[in-house]
Amino acid sequence: MWNKIKWIISWPLRHKWWSLIIITILVLLFLIFGGAKKSGANGAFVTVDVSRGDLEQVVSATGEISPVNTVSVGSQVSGTISAIYADFNTRVTQGQVLLEIEPSVLQSSVTEARAALDSAKSQLNLAKSDYIRNKSLYADGFIARAEMEQSQSQYEQAAASVTRAQSQYDKAVTNLGYATITSPVDGTVISRKVDKGQTVAASFQTPDLFEIAEDLTKMQIETAVSEADIGMIQQGQNVHFTVDAYPGNTFAGVVRQIRLSPTTTSNVVVYTVVIDVDNEKLLLMPGMTAFVTIVVNRAEDAWYAPNSAFLLKSFANIDPAAANVSPENHLAVLREKKVVIIPFEKGLVTATETQIVSDEIQFGDKIIVGRVGQESSAKKSTMRGRPMGGGPM
Repeated sequence: MWNKIKWIISWPLRHKWWSLIIITILVLLFLIFGGAKKSGANGAFVTVDVSRGDLEQVVSATGEISPVNTVSVGSQVSGTISAIYADFNTRVTQGQVLLEIEPSVLQSSVTEARAALDSAKSQLNLAKSDYIRNKSLYADGFIARAEMEQSQSQYEQAAASVTRAQSQYDKAVTNLGYATITSPVDGTVISRKVDKGQTVAASFQTPDLFEIAEDLTKMQIETAVSEADIGMIQQGQNVHFTVDAYPGNTFAGVVRQIRLSPTTTSNVVVYTVVIDVDNEKLLLMPGMTAFVTIVVNRAEDAWYAPNSAFLLKSFANIDPAAANVSPENHLAVLREKKVVIIPFEKGLVTATETQIVSDEIQFGDKIIVGRVGQESSAKKSTMRGRPMGGGPM
């Protein structure tokens, strides 16, 4: 053991050149790694990249896709459904027969009303003959005036009875016509709510039989926008949206209407925004949930950076010569390993990025937000209880 220790101690003395080389390598390693770490702690900057491209300020919401105009087809008469000529997804034209209600009861009403009308006409003819005869007899002095006037009254009542019977007959004929349900518009049947043999009762309200969408190539989205964002929404703004059925597709639309009637959901006041959608390829179906992005503002080919790049409160630790320059309208950028202070203005502000309006920004610039090892401005702001952010949305 002692011999090994003596050999280790004597080896550097016997190999002076090798010892010198090893010491030199150790010193260089220390300078490279130890020195760089020290320099990083005291002088290296924390930077954020500046990007260039299109920037959009958006409002996000969800809504349901529906046809622009949907017509509910109902029945004004009661009865049993005897035949159905349209089903789901059937293309129909205006006036096309959709359904028939068993007409025997309605036909009986027509027959009864016709008989009542014929009876009333017969009574009218009799009353008319009596009135004409009594009028002639009264003129010759054979009957009293009261008898003539009585026959006149009976004639007028008979005429009124004919009018009433005619009305009842016309009503019965009309109801018989209602037993045949036709399409009021050109479109596509998107819902059929009855089956053959089912009884339709129209006593208190008109029952819905079909729902027809006039044009499925033109759809709309009714989406709810909170009162905090509704002020940024305007008619004609572009809209992008996706649906779960086609996760790889992005569809386009345009804001058509902002409805003034508010609703309250979970103590949040929301307004309905209607968006027109072109569905020429018929990919979108009624009832789909749309994840909507309304573009309220847009900056094309603009410089921008993450909002975290604008939290610096002072340039004192970055460039002492610029200690009195306000970070509100100036940026400290690292350009070719040099610190450069440039003026700027904030443009479009989104949830994650802020537009930089400046003629002095260049490709390759990096915004300095602090030094390595330095407590961030964001943390200081949080500790002091002050709000943070790049600007109002």
